[in-house]
Amino acid sequence: MFGTLDHNQIEQLLHHQLIGRIGCHDNDQTYVVPISYAYDGVYIYGHTEIGKKVHMMRHNPKVCFQVDEMENMANWKSVIAWGEYEELTDTTKRNQAIEKLLDRILPHISSKTVQLSPHWPFAPTDLSNIKGIVFRIRIHERTGRFENIDTTAGYAS
Repeated sequence: MFGTLDHNQIEQLLHHQLIGRIGCHDNDQTYVVPISYAYDGVYIYGHTEIGKKVHMMRHNPKVCFQVDEMENMANWKSVIAWGEYEELTDTTKRNQAIEKLLDRILPHISSKTVQLSPHWPFAPTDLSNIKGIVFRIRIHERTGRFENIDTTAGYAS
């Protein structure tokens, strides 16, 4: 069965995932890239180094964000959200975003993309020591879909 996720299901999926994909567009080129993120109900927060996605989002801050949860090919949920990129240079806002990223519950074995400092999983006492670009995406619109097939029932012949 295919269906549409309701508001609460969309929020739950956004809150519980760690990896999503940003779609950005500039100069007739679309770029989709995975990021680790945190979500607070209003903003998607991210940390990155300067590169193609940052350059593109600085020129065109309108972005798309996608996240999914796949149990298997017949049982999945997916959310697509549209919003606006904002680079956080103000110390207070930047530190608040870093705290949200540090507060995520992460698996014991994690990639370097979720490790914000060389001393991970320990946060530095001075968050300004965390280098890189800290940003947020204010979500304006979101939609969600799912597929759920009872694989225990077998298939019709």
